[in-house]
Amino acid sequence: MSGIPASAAGGPRPAPAARQAGLWNIANVLTMLRLVLVPAFVVLLMHDDGTDRAWRAFAWAAFAVAMITDVFDGHLARAYNLVTDFGKIADPIADKAIMGAALICLSVLGDLPWWVTGVILFRELGITLMRFWVIKHGVIPASRGGKIKTLAQGTAVGMYVLVLTGPLATLRWWVMAVAVLLTVATGLDYVRQAVVLRRAGLARERAGSAARDTVR
Repeated sequence: MSGIPASAAGGPRPAPAARQAGLWNIANVLTMLRLVLVPAFVVLLMHDDGTDRAWRAFAWAAFAVAMITDVFDGHLARAYNLVTDFGKIADPIADKAIMGAALICLSVLGDLPWWVTGVILFRELGITLMRFWVIKHGVIPASRGGKIKTLAQGTAVGMYVLVLTGPLATLRWWVMAVAVLLTVATGLDYVRQAVVLRRAGLARERAGSAARDTVR
């Protein structure tokens, strides 16, 4: 050995260790903001039993900010390597919390039928649990249909948060109908993907077990 470091001798330099993103990064801050907006949104929407147009307009603004941050925090986390364990857990919780709070409050106020709230919440909770069910076999990626569904849900719920009358009130009913249809359709597609993914994973496990038995 010459005693000269490999880097000084022209040899290959070791790759620097990947820097772990800290908790207080812009993506996580946006997620935290969305979590804080949930109770604020509920207070604004339920003020005076939801009859005050101005307060409902403020509630819509809070909901809109929450939905916008939902788009940006994930993009920033992936683009700038800001993915953290906190973000992986808190981001989906924040997503479900703001949408769930809006749906439940609107149903409590009598603006949205409970069956609509039930269908959407059942789908969202069911898909989340299903992802955990198959996670050892692989990850079910977010589909384009799922992203369109999220946009349709956010648009429809936002229109219900506002006090709309006339043609706009009719339009929001149709937008919500489209959102419900997309919710059910994409949910069934995710179930299909989960079944296929689990079957493939079990087949690989059986093949690996058979190979090990053959070696023995």
